[in-house]
Amino acid sequence: MATGNDAAELIELYFQKGWTDGLPVVPPSESTVGAMLEAAGLKGSDVVAEIGARNTVVAADKVAINAVMAGCLPEYMPVVVSAVKGLSHPDFGYHGVATSTGGASVVVIVNGPIAGKLGINATDNVFGQGFRPNLTIGRSVRLVMMNAINTRPGKLDRSTLGNPGKIAFCFAENEAVNPWEPLHVERGFQASESTTTVFAMDAAIQVYNQLSRRPEGLLLGMADAMANLGSMTIVGHPDAVVVLAGEHTETLRESGWSKAQVKQFLYDNARRTIADLKRAGRLPGEIQDEDAEKWRHAVATPENILVVCAGGRVGSFSSVLTGWGSKTISRSITTPIAV
Repeated sequence: MATGNDAAELIELYFQKGWTDGLPVVPPSESTVGAMLEAAGLKGSDVVAEIGARNTVVAADKVAINAVMAGCLPEYMPVVVSAVKGLSHPDFGYHGVATSTGGASVVVIVNGPIAGKLGINATDNVFGQGFRPNLTIGRSVRLVMMNAINTRPGKLDRSTLGNPGKIAFCFAENEAVNPWEPLHVERGFQASESTTTVFAMDAAIQVYNQLSRRPEGLLLGMADAMANLGSMTIVGHPDAVVVLAGEHTETLRESGWSKAQVKQFLYDNARRTIADLKRAGRLPGEIQDEDAEKWRHAVATPENILVVCAGGRVGSFSSVLTGWGSKTISRSITTPIAV
């Protein structure tokens, strides 16, 4: 922790020690770490998470230190703690997500009143720069993975390419414009509660449609993005997240479609023939005559599609966040935030 040394020297020391994500960090002190713990109602020795596959226990002081390093304010700490707890859930499958050559990023989706209270961005440039809580909360999760669970590039983290979301990927659902119940309510929580949902993302694909005013036309492009031949999704059946923004949200609101109808349509149309998959080398074996009539869907069931609303009100863009791995390796996990 910081004592009286020059901050610039400490920053350089942390680079040398490998404690950063490649960007400068804020040197922690006893007072700043203490403020983080107090904000979450935790003692330093409290166990926040146990990563069974890594035989690792993550104590609260380690989470607090990394939250300070990431640039968090103390009031962000309960959100970070919730997300780290999500990482430790057996169904999230931390070991595979964190160490695979597939290079998954951890997406943190925040729901409930805390998002507005902390100013977590849910609107313009929702995946981008400019919003401290989004970037520092997401960054905290990655720093915890590196410094508390030893998931470092070239060591446990064996990503072939990785993706920029591995630095930080956190956003809030825009519940004010959502035509349906928000994600956390759909998953059994009260609207008055706050949650994080952690999701292992393979890639974010922007979907553009300026012309369609019908849900069918609009959703076909999203289904196609979900089922692209190069994705993990079409073979492994992990969860997928569809982020509806701007004019697309209003199109679906005006259509009167329920969220269940949206999910069913996406499921029905996010598919490829077995012949296509064999031709692309995604499934083994020679193409048989019947393969042209057999289909493989991008997800196992419609319920494995998470539909959320976020992004600017203007623009004909939405996004598909394709999942990493398979349905047996990693699932999205929603965890309450203790506030």
